[in-house]
Amino acid sequence: MGCYLGIDFGTSGARAVVIDESAQIQTQVRYPWLWADSLVSSWQKALLTLLGQIPEELRRDMKAIAINGTSSTVLLCDAIGNPVDTPLLYNDARGSLVLEELKNIAPANHTVISATSSLAKLLWMMQLPSFGEARYFLHQADWLSFLLHGRLGISDYHNALKLGYDVEKLKYPEWLESLQIPIQLPKVVPPGTPIGELRPEISQQFLLPQDCLVRAGTTDSIAAFLASGAKSPGEAVTSLGSTLVLKLLSHTRVEDARYGIYSHRLGDLWLTGGASNTGGAVLQEFFTDAELENLSHEIDPTKASELDYYPLLRVGDRFPINDPNLSPRLTPRPDNPVEFLHGLLESIARIETQGYELLQKLGADSLDQVYTAGGGAKNPTWTAIRQRHLKVSVVSSVNTEAAYGTALLAMKGVDIS
Repeated sequence: MGCYLGIDFGTSGARAVVIDESAQIQTQVRYPWLWADSLVSSWQKALLTLLGQIPEELRRDMKAIAINGTSSTVLLCDAIGNPVDTPLLYNDARGSLVLEELKNIAPANHTVISATSSLAKLLWMMQLPSFGEARYFLHQADWLSFLLHGRLGISDYHNALKLGYDVEKLKYPEWLESLQIPIQLPKVVPPGTPIGELRPEISQQFLLPQDCLVRAGTTDSIAAFLASGAKSPGEAVTSLGSTLVLKLLSHTRVEDARYGIYSHRLGDLWLTGGASNTGGAVLQEFFTDAELENLSHEIDPTKASELDYYPLLRVGDRFPINDPNLSPRLTPRPDNPVEFLHGLLESIARIETQGYELLQKLGADSLDQVYTAGGGAKNPTWTAIRQRHLKVSVVSSVNTEAAYGTALLAMKGVDIS
């Protein structure tokens, strides 16, 4: 019996999950971010600490490892893989300074035309004094994997999507090649592709087998989808965290920047979706966790609320309405907190339904079932309201840890069937 390790580098910390051949979890370990260190030393310390926390008997039986990172978290490295400057995190919007330049380069409505895209960050980084020392441009998951296998300049097509890589034709497009960027863009492979065996020093330090494979990784949101249990076209995952994120598995690729929609390739299928700024953060603005739980019990989910809100904390949404000037709508506010919460839950369910309807209208497969991840998955009242709107079965994700999805990737690559 071998085992497989998935490591998730998320926004709040790093997590590792080890599974056996039957995909059962054998151990889970965590490492919270301690921002006293520099970013790269935090990442490196987290990776090595997690490896050391895994029980020795599991380490000695490890067959493969895969890592996910946050989408569009990037860094520049020199010829031997040392970072030449501070990495830019997923939500760093300094790329806004090159957006006009990007609009003149990339096709209209392309995914890269965003202040936080990997390509926008690269164009901004090209103006740094340290750029002269750089030889490679890597994503977070690429660099962390390199620390294990020692091969520079390799990425996966999930991380490379927002760099401009054409995930349909599986190559860099001509408009990107024509920029003649003076450093090495990553060689892109399918997620889960074996890249190499462990570096001897890593194998020896952690008593891992010398032939333990490191596979190409993915992004944190795709890893969470892989963990959910969804695997057939028409199945979707809604993440009800601080925001609302929809992902629908489809035979058809759907891309439309006008609505904040893009698709990731998943083997021979497409994972299409978008993210709205509505969600749990709005609920937590008005209610404590205890209030949310207690008040939800008093709501009759079979009855529709007459309140029509668009719950946002600040102006602007991305999907299903992509309008930076969209105003929050949170009035009228009834005196009864149960009625107010009912109106908020109903309205977020309406936005979720609108999102899935838009994906299908643009050509995605018909919605058959929705898996739910995130804190909102624990609210049965909300689940019943959403099921009434969506008119399909709504169930909790099989596993909500992105590290578990990455462990599945380590075991069998991107073939999720």
